[in-house]
Amino acid sequence: MKMAFLASSRSTCLRRAVGAALVRDNQLISTGYNGSPKNSPHCAETGCLREQQNVPSGEKHELCRGVHAEQNAIIQAAINGSSTRGAVLYCTHQPCSICARLIINAEIKQVFVANAYPDELATRLFQEAGIGMILMNLETGESLRLT
Repeated sequence: MKMAFLASSRSTCLRRAVGAALVRDNQLISTGYNGSPKNSPHCAETGCLREQQNVPSGEKHELCRGVHAEQNAIIQAAINGSSTRGAVLYCTHQPCSICARLIINAEIKQVFVANAYPDELATRLFQEAGIGMILMNLETGESLRLT
């Protein structure tokens, strides 16, 4: 989880810095953070359309120009030829439903999150796919199974 938080420090998102780390067989295979696509202006330059339109958290993800941390971690694994099958994802924030679909199809087996996120569809998709999602309390070390 510390690697996910380290990755989040590179985020270019104006609303929320998110980081992700993919691990398979106790080996880090990729990391990702949320931000603009490669060779595109950062949101600090263009402004945040969701912010400008007062879009609540968890809604209208398609308006964001950024690529989510989980998406970038999966993409980086693919670019570098590392299979995500059976991997574990550590993420600073609970994945949205778009990322949940990618995680399911990437055959990631379990997701650990440090912060909850208001997306009931994502939780339901993980439940249906049999993917465990665990909320970690980093201060106490306790965990809560969400799916």
